Amino acid sequence: MDIYWGDLHNHCGITYGFGCLENAIERAKSQLDFCAFTGHAMWPDMYEKRPETEFVVNFHEEGFKKLKDHWTDIRNRVKRAGKEGLVTFQGYELHSSQYGDYHLLSPADDLPLVYGESPKDLIKACQRDAIVIPHHIGYPKGYRGINWDEFDSSISPVVEVFSKHGCGMSEEADYPYYHNMGPRDGRNLIYEGLKRGKQFGFVASTDHHAGFPGSYGDGMAAVWAEGKTKESIWGALKAGRTYAVTGDRIHCQFDINGIPMGGKTEGSKRVLHWNVKTEYGLDKIVVYKNGKPIYVENGELHKKNISRGRYKIRIEMGWGKQDLYRWSGKLGVTGGSIVSLHPYFRGRSVLAPSQDECYDVDQINDIATSALVLDGSSAEWICDTVGNKSTLHPSTSSIVFEIEGNLNTKLYFKMNQKDYRASIGDLLEYGYVCEMEYYHSQAFKIHPALPCSRYQFEMELEDNHPEQLCDVYHMEISQKNRQWAYISPVYVRTGL
Repeated sequence: MDIYWGDLHNHCGITYGFGCLENAIERAKSQLDFCAFTGHAMWPDMYEKRPETEFVVNFHEEGFKKLKDHWTDIRNRVKRAGKEGLVTFQGYELHSSQYGDYHLLSPADDLPLVYGESPKDLIKACQRDAIVIPHHIGYPKGYRGINWDEFDSSISPVVEVFSKHGCGMSEEADYPYYHNMGPRDGRNLIYEGLKRGKQFGFVASTDHHAGFPGSYGDGMAAVWAEGKTKESIWGALKAGRTYAVTGDRIHCQFDINGIPMGGKTEGSKRVLHWNVKTEYGLDKIVVYKNGKPIYVENGELHKKNISRGRYKIRIEMGWGKQDLYRWSGKLGVTGGSIVSLHPYFRGRSVLAPSQDECYDVDQINDIATSALVLDGSSAEWICDTVGNKSTLHPSTSSIVFEIEGNLNTKLYFKMNQKDYRASIGDLLEYGYVCEMEYYHSQAFKIHPALPCSRYQFEMELEDNHPEQLCDVYHMEISQKNRQWAYISPVYVRTGL
C-alpha cells in the first residue's frame, strides 16, 4: 500500500465561501491526490433571525439556496475533475446545534442533494454509498460541537480532528480554538470520545473558505490505500486506515501485531511497530494507551549528522506585503540527485464570511501553484504568496526536497533574480536568508539541511499488559516547526 494525501472538507464560492470552483480544482490538483469540494447545504435548527443575527442567518440561507440552484452543475464539474488525475468525492455539509456539524461524502458521482434533521437522516435519504464526518468537534454540545451521545461509527468511520478551527484532540493539544465561534470544550474532544468507548479513525481537512483545498498548515488527511483510485481511497476511509496532519506530509506506518491503524484485533500480547519519516526536525513521538503516554521518543537525542545518504532541503517563500507576489524558483543538483519534491502552497487565510472584510468573490483563489521535478538533477516551481497576516499567522509557502548525496553535493538555487550556491555540508551548518528588496520585503529562506538520521525513525515496542476490555493505542508526532500528525488508533480487545 501507499500513502495518499487529500482534503475532504473545504469551501469556495459554490455556497457562501469565496473563490470559483474552477480555481479550487486547480489548486487541489497542484498538491493533492484526492479532494471533496464541500458546499454548505442546510441548518435544520438554525437560530431565529434577529437584528444581531441577521447577517449570519442571511448569508447561510443565501448560501444554501445557491448550492441547491446549481447542484447538478457543481456535481458534474467535480465529476469531470475526477478524470484529470485527481480523485474526487461528492459532498456537502449539515450544520446542527443538536448533533454538531457534519459533512456528507460519497464516491457516487450522481449523489443527490437531500435534506435531513440529522446525519442518519442524510445517509438514509441519499440512497448512495456515503459516510458523514463530524468536524470542529470541540465546540460545546448544543453549540455545533459534537454530541458523543448521538455519534455512530457505523456511518462515521472517521472524525476530523484538525482544521483551521484548531485541534480537537485534547484540552492540552497545540492549536487551541480561536475562531469567533469560541473556545474548545474538553467534554467534546477526541480523548473524551475514545474514553467513552467510541471507535473511529482520524482525519484532518482545511475547512478553508476561500477555494484553496490543501492550504498549507490548515489540515490534511492521509490514507493508506492500494492505489490512487476512488475505490481504494474510499475503502481506506471506511476502514479508518487514515491519519491527520496539520500541514507537513509526515509519513507514518503504525500497526499492532500486523494490524494497521484504524484496525481492530484481540489478545494480551501486543507488538507495536511504527515507521516515521518527518519533513522537519523531530520534536517528539508519543505512543498513547487509553489516552496515557507509554513511550516518548525525544527528537533532541537525534542530532547526529551524516556524511553521505539522504537529506531534506526546505525552501520557504513569502513575507513582505499583502499583495500577491510571484515566485519563480529553480533548483539544480550536481554530485547528487533529487529523490522527491513536496509542495506546501497556501491560500489567503479566510475561514468564514465577515461584515468587516471584502474579497474578490471569484478570483481570490487565482493563485499560482505548480512544482515539478524535471529530472534527477533539476526542478522548477512557480507560486504566489502574500504577506503574513500577523506574527502568529504565517502565509508563507514552501517546497521540501529530498536529496541523495554527500557533504560535497552542490545545490544551485535561483529565486526570481537572486542566485545562491551551497554544498550540503554548508547547509548542515547554516541555512540562507535573502530579502528581495531593501525594506519590508518579500524574502525566501533556505532552511538548514536535515540529514536522514534526524527524520527517519523505526521501532518495535512490546506491551503485554491489558488494562480494560478494549485498549486503545494511538500515536502523535510533532516536529520542531509545530507541524503535527495524529495517528488513528488500533483497538485491541483483551477478553478481560
